[in-house]
Amino acid sequence: MAKRVHCLVLAYPSQGHINPILQFSKLLEHEGVKITLVTTLHYLKNLQKIPTSIALETISDGYDEGKDEEAMKNFKVYIERFWQVGPQTLGNLIEKLGRVGYPIDCVIYDSFFPWALDVAKKYGIVGAVYLTQNMIVNSIYYNFHLGNIQVPLIEHEISLPMLPTLQHKDMPSFFFDKDPTILEFVVAQFCNIEKADWILCNSFYELEKEITDWSRNIWPKLRTIGPSIPSMFLDKRLKDDEEYGVSQFTSEECMQWLDDKPKGCVVYISFGSLAVFDEEQTQEIAYGLKDSGSYYLWVVRASEETKLPKDFEKKTEKGFVVTWCSQLKVLAHESVGCFVTHCGWNSTLETLSIGVPTISVPYWSDQNTNAKCFSDVWKMGIRATIDDKNIVRREVLKDCIKEVMESERGKEMKNNAMHWKIMAAKAVGDGGSSHENIKEFVESFV
Repeated sequence: MAKRVHCLVLAYPSQGHINPILQFSKLLEHEGVKITLVTTLHYLKNLQKIPTSIALETISDGYDEGKDEEAMKNFKVYIERFWQVGPQTLGNLIEKLGRVGYPIDCVIYDSFFPWALDVAKKYGIVGAVYLTQNMIVNSIYYNFHLGNIQVPLIEHEISLPMLPTLQHKDMPSFFFDKDPTILEFVVAQFCNIEKADWILCNSFYELEKEITDWSRNIWPKLRTIGPSIPSMFLDKRLKDDEEYGVSQFTSEECMQWLDDKPKGCVVYISFGSLAVFDEEQTQEIAYGLKDSGSYYLWVVRASEETKLPKDFEKKTEKGFVVTWCSQLKVLAHESVGCFVTHCGWNSTLETLSIGVPTISVPYWSDQNTNAKCFSDVWKMGIRATIDDKNIVRREVLKDCIKEVMESERGKEMKNNAMHWKIMAAKAVGDGGSSHENIKEFVESFV
């Protein structure tokens, strides 16, 4: 390109949102685009390893020193303040960059910031919304936005165009909250989406063909551009792209522990960066792992460690409990044969892309729906059943591990997981659906 296209990428200040949009930014950069990544002033300190070629700028959420007590307790207070201050400071940033010779051609914004589109339009700039969840979940929220679903949910089965039949346990958890704040927040993603110049979704076409085709009839500018995970675990297009660049942690010890374990024999357990289980659930998982007789690597955040049983050893021949590990490297290790997961969308895309079958223990948000997809749509996992206290009991976890690791059905799940691994790599490879969509997006500015 004679003149480099300059995209301002506005990321929601949370690791699960910044990781994928940063990966997408790296791919755009590879296609010749100049990237300025924008987050809140307070969140900036979490971005330790951003490539030096990506410029970093900030806007304000109204809490530059960190949230006060009221904003910590009440999400509505935080959002209302952010929504007042954010648009103004984004506008100021666009003006500043223009003045110093770096005018913005396009604002790519996390869909949690619908107001960013209004700011882009005010300056006559292309607005591209980036959807961080999959098309099935997006469609559920969009149908609620249209009034096709009401709360409280009365029907026991929910039927929506091009989606599997959903029961209450398959729906995003926010449909059951007494306080509607978060449901209203996630549905607001769609309040002006049809006005966006581009709608980019962190999924891949082959994974969600029917709902993507149906959605493109409504949103002609919808394009799937995922999986937005580090390139070395997919098509290896970007050399040395092995991590997201957001995490501040390193840990080699767990990789050494995995190295001398038999192929496909280790159960990896992680529930992401937000899930908080109570002591009873944590102890049931601990004893379920122990009773399974399998090798296991379990990530328990430092803040959760006190919930482990008092007599539970953190490192034995069979098991290892760590506070953090590189999830992508662990999933890609040949000794790992199963992933016990909360089914967050980033973890879901990672295990799809690496080809590891799953045991789903969803916690909140979109995770119930992703768990449904693992077992009934992609057929590469099973969902651990809960009792009347919403707890996965040790016997249930033990039986799930046995089924995935030892049964004929487990072999089918592994085969299906390998199929999705091949499809994901194809999507981002030369001529693949996501790669072609990214090229089309970039070439639209030429």
